[in-house]
Amino acid sequence: MLFVAPAHAQIEEQETGIEAGGLTEIVVTARKREESVQDVPVAVTAFSEELIEQRDITSVEKIAAIAPNFNVGRASNGSGAQLTLRGIGSSSTSIGIEQSVAVVVDGAYYGQGRIINEGFFDLQRVEVLKGPQALFFGKNATAGVISFTTKDPGPDPEFIAKAGYEFNAEQWRLEGIASMPLGDSAGIRLAARYSKMEGGLYDNIQVDRSYTTIDIIDVIGGGAGNAIVHTATPVTSDQPGEEEFLGRATFKVEPSDRLTATVKASYNYNRTQNSSWNYAVYACGLPSGDSQLTGLPCEADFITRQNNLPTDIAANFPFAPADGKPYNRYESFAATGNLIYEADSFQITSVTNYQWNNNQWLCVCDFQTGDNTGTWATEDASWTAFSQELRLLTQFDGPFNVMIGALYQDTKRDFDQFVMFAGLRDDTAAPENQYLATTKTSFTNGETFAVFGQATFDITPELELAGGVRYTDESKDSFFTQPYNNLGVQGIFRDQNDPDGLGEITASQNFDNWSPEVTLTYQPNPDLLIYGAYKTAYKSGGFSNGGINSKFSPDPLADLTFEPEEAEGFEIGIKSTLANNQLRLNLTVFDYDYTDLQVDFFNSPIFAFQTLTADARTRGVEVDFEFAPNGVPGLNLRGSINYTDAEYTDFAGAPCYAGQTIAEGCTLVGGISARQDLTGAPLSVAPEWTGTLGAAYDTFVGDDFRLSFSVDSRYSDSYLPSGFGNPLSRQDSFVTIDAGIRFGAEDRNWEIGVIGKNLTNEFYVTGVVDGPSTGVGTGTAVGTKADQLGFGSLPRTVMVELIKRF
Repeated sequence: MLFVAPAHAQIEEQETGIEAGGLTEIVVTARKREESVQDVPVAVTAFSEELIEQRDITSVEKIAAIAPNFNVGRASNGSGAQLTLRGIGSSSTSIGIEQSVAVVVDGAYYGQGRIINEGFFDLQRVEVLKGPQALFFGKNATAGVISFTTKDPGPDPEFIAKAGYEFNAEQWRLEGIASMPLGDSAGIRLAARYSKMEGGLYDNIQVDRSYTTIDIIDVIGGGAGNAIVHTATPVTSDQPGEEEFLGRATFKVEPSDRLTATVKASYNYNRTQNSSWNYAVYACGLPSGDSQLTGLPCEADFITRQNNLPTDIAANFPFAPADGKPYNRYESFAATGNLIYEADSFQITSVTNYQWNNNQWLCVCDFQTGDNTGTWATEDASWTAFSQELRLLTQFDGPFNVMIGALYQDTKRDFDQFVMFAGLRDDTAAPENQYLATTKTSFTNGETFAVFGQATFDITPELELAGGVRYTDESKDSFFTQPYNNLGVQGIFRDQNDPDGLGEITASQNFDNWSPEVTLTYQPNPDLLIYGAYKTAYKSGGFSNGGINSKFSPDPLADLTFEPEEAEGFEIGIKSTLANNQLRLNLTVFDYDYTDLQVDFFNSPIFAFQTLTADARTRGVEVDFEFAPNGVPGLNLRGSINYTDAEYTDFAGAPCYAGQTIAEGCTLVGGISARQDLTGAPLSVAPEWTGTLGAAYDTFVGDDFRLSFSVDSRYSDSYLPSGFGNPLSRQDSFVTIDAGIRFGAEDRNWEIGVIGKNLTNEFYVTGVVDGPSTGVGTGTAVGTKADQLGFGSLPRTVMVELIKRF
């Protein structure tokens, strides 16, 4: 049987380990086979099943709270996220950009930022692989991979019920798991979770705002225009008011000793009361410290200032609810099939995946609402992907083995957006368009084919040489148009029937790439591994489906398309297990160069989004340890310290930030385009120093009970969330502390726990945008910087959880 034993069975087997002390083995799949984390020549941070449960690691964001050098910024629009590892990440403003940090779920590749809306639970392990990844995880990833492995059915029946309540958001959560064998060779596992917030994590502090719209036809005809005053009430005070449902079904069968088949199907529903609920105006350009848009103070706190879409406008607004309240609704379905065939001298694996998601929102898209300056928009975007991956891995007794494989992926994105600027009204338009400024419709169809392979040769029993390469061929066919444009903005937005012939943009892109890597591994004994690696990776170019076709731009095709991103560099690592299996001590040194790093920005002079490419470098040193003394059974100490130097190496034509003056390095080119030289400047969300320090203690109380404590801290040096060097955006250094306590039966048949996160209640930002309609004087002698709206962190949360196993 290849089934993994259920959690309570593993715990019973490990009880003697608690009594004896010492380290427990951590298993990872960084090379697509199960190995000890200390035997893998890859920089990887792994979290075991027990740690995942103790610390409630149930989302990509929660991983960032405990993984050194990894940051996650939750964005309202565009891709929906900015995932950054070792200072390398992808801009959140373009929905067409794949993430430099890829997410892999049960062997299937997910490169879209909307993965941040997914919830993860009933997990077997989580792995954070740092640096370029070309061979083992679906498509390439230039910065790293976050790999989730969900649990399979076990050989024995297992039933788990969980109930939790978080006090700050007034959020309650219910979870149920049922796992049953079906005869001797099959099993099924069902898992479901539902949660709902009655309160919130951010406070919306705002007042009613008034908006006046004027019929543009009257204005063009020389009249005063028919003015209508609209009232926008404040967004619900408690944000985000999340409601979520997750479900997964797993079927596993072993028809023979050689063949294992696993099918997983999952469904995710997530709805919040606002798509931009975590956008906080934390720094303002005015000396008074007040927002240029609202006149209210800027505060580095868990506060937003936003208003609903007026209800009389919402009545006919596409994808808007009748009450005009902003929302974000994410829905997804995925099915993954894994086949493993074990022969005497080789293994064949197959991963088949289908994924679909749909994201809809009504956005307060100026993110801080002022009188007569409101910007609202709605969006409906869908993503569909099918992939098939096959691998052959030889398992010869001799010194030479190979892995060869192939990947095929077919993708489709459909995108529609509807944008309103307060003040415009067209009474001659269709009812759904009367208050709109512009609409967008776009799609991209993509196809990827890749072949890859690796050969390993044992030069001596202690010395292994591995070399591999991936060849990728990708094609993308895209379309973009703006079907409706209000008469008042037709000087800005190109209509689809524009006489210059540029109203409908089509793009047919093709990219191909070779990504080689070589690793030399020396393992003189089971407790020491030294490796050096040369690695490369590639990320596709693409098409910005949510961009703008601006009449000020002579080349909208260039605005909407962007080139591939490539990585190349070296890594050296030492992994050691010392003091009679009491201490793990690991060191990694890395140096990677990035060519055509994809950087998206809003070019305000021509009113267009553009994805530029820049050259960059990230290099640094990472040290981590884990100590479990034999003299104190159940005690575990862990920590890390990391130094990272991440900077642009060539970005001479970088855009200026809003309000940047000549003295600050901004130059107007042709009187319109504002540019600066960012060569040598730091990358976005790239702190030089980060570190973690934690402790856990697990002990028996009497003969029948068990008590567990844990506390973990995370330090981050200061950094610039802005990718364009805006000093106003700077995030100061901070420390967060998580802690938990659990008490229950000795065999964990039942358990009650309290889990606290960000107990220091630190507010920090992991991404930023300039406040719309703020910041003036860019490229001139005197300027005012734009308000800074950061993607804010989660505040202090404290959850009580009850677990019962049957």
